Amino acid sequence: MQGQAQQQAYDRGITIFSPDGRLYQVEYAREAVKRGSASIGVRTEGGVVLAVDKHTRSPLMERTSVEKLHKSDDHIGIASAGHVADARQLIDFARRQSQINRLRYGEPIGVETLTKEVTDHIQQYTQVGGARPFGVALIIGGIEDGEPRLYETDPSGTPYEWKALAVGADRGEIQDYLETNYSEGMDLDGGIDLALSALGAVNDDQLSPTGVGLATVDVETEQFRMLDDDEVEGYLDELDILEDEDGDEQEE
Repeated sequence: MQGQAQQQAYDRGITIFSPDGRLYQVEYAREAVKRGSASIGVRTEGGVVLAVDKHTRSPLMERTSVEKLHKSDDHIGIASAGHVADARQLIDFARRQSQINRLRYGEPIGVETLTKEVTDHIQQYTQVGGARPFGVALIIGGIEDGEPRLYETDPSGTPYEWKALAVGADRGEIQDYLETNYSEGMDLDGGIDLALSALGAVNDDQLSPTGVGLATVDVETEQFRMLDDDEVEGYLDELDILEDEDGDEQEE
């Protein structure tokens, strides 16, 4: 009985390591991320691309209420996968840090600096009793000193920099696609094609403009921009992965 009680302690307690050095609550948070719909980030010479799966659970749900792409600052965008409520808390935190940096130093915050501010905040919730880790992963992309930067935040509070990555459902399959097809010299349009093609690869090459979110931060303007449905439809049609009119919608 005593051994079982000890096992439950480190299984349930965020501040207690298991005998093999694991924090189970952090690992459970990673599982929550896997249950979220996929988000993809691609870094190119021309800027950063963020693409997300926005399929809804019901045709009665307003698609505009599905929030997976966010503007943190003029030059930084964030995509999320996992618990939406947790993502909103971290997005609000990132926006506050961006504003504080502009007020304090009179300049936009760096992408790396913002990512580490967010991950430091996440990490605090892995060692404080009475709280749980954030069940969400973020892709933070933007322009810093004229260079595209792309980062991932993990529920453990660890930042990773990537050339291209996926978080959420089907991560393994999408990541394999990105690793196979990523090219160092691609431009921004090439990054958009890669992100949409990777998303299509796990959706039977059937994507609808309303079921996909797409945003870019390009090097020239250093501005976050959301693409509208007509623009997304043009890319999907060009890639021949546009959903047939009589095609069935997939659930999130």
